[in-house]
Amino acid sequence: MSKTFTIAIDGPAAAGKGTLSRQIADAYGFHHLDSGLTYRAAAKALLDAGLPLDNEQVAEKMAREVELGDLERDILSKHEIGEAASKIAVMPAVRRALVEAQRRFSEKAPGTVIDGRDIGTVVCPDAPVKLYVTASPEVRAKRRYEEIIGKGGTADFDAIFEDVKRRDERDMGRADSPLKPAEEAHLLDTSEMSIEAAFQAAKSIIDAALSRNN
Repeated sequence: MSKTFTIAIDGPAAAGKGTLSRQIADAYGFHHLDSGLTYRAAAKALLDAGLPLDNEQVAEKMAREVELGDLERDILSKHEIGEAASKIAVMPAVRRALVEAQRRFSEKAPGTVIDGRDIGTVVCPDAPVKLYVTASPEVRAKRRYEEIIGKGGTADFDAIFEDVKRRDERDMGRADSPLKPAEEAHLLDTSEMSIEAAFQAAKSIIDAALSRNN
């Protein structure tokens, strides 16, 4: 087997790819990276320093300083950081800087699981396993709603549903690295699938690829 093995997982927001990615990484003893957190980390650095979010040169500098091994999900998941991240994520220089960092991460031995929007198409187009995890907008909105309520928060399902559809349009419609399945990606629709069923489906695909890679 080659010194590293990359599993690229893409899909829209709240499709379950993050949970699935972490489960796969744990099962195989691979390193895991949520590429979305890299954009959030760059955005947080800008906010913390009181720097503008519309200066591409400054944003690129912060993006190049992001430490991929030090991404704290709970902190970076805050709404205002997400809003800031969406503003800098459209900047080509920022995307280039973070894609380079994500590619370096993908070379870690014995293997890596990277999830995001453009991993199989842009970041790791040669990954031996590419998964595209999706679910209907209604199901994804319901999951997000239940997650917020489960944590003791308040939420409006209709507002979340509209936000999911807006994010889909933005992610799929952007000129630079739009969200779409890689040509050879295996499609996993989790609309009516439990996490365990999705994991078992992914595991069979990964095991077959690993045996070919030996």
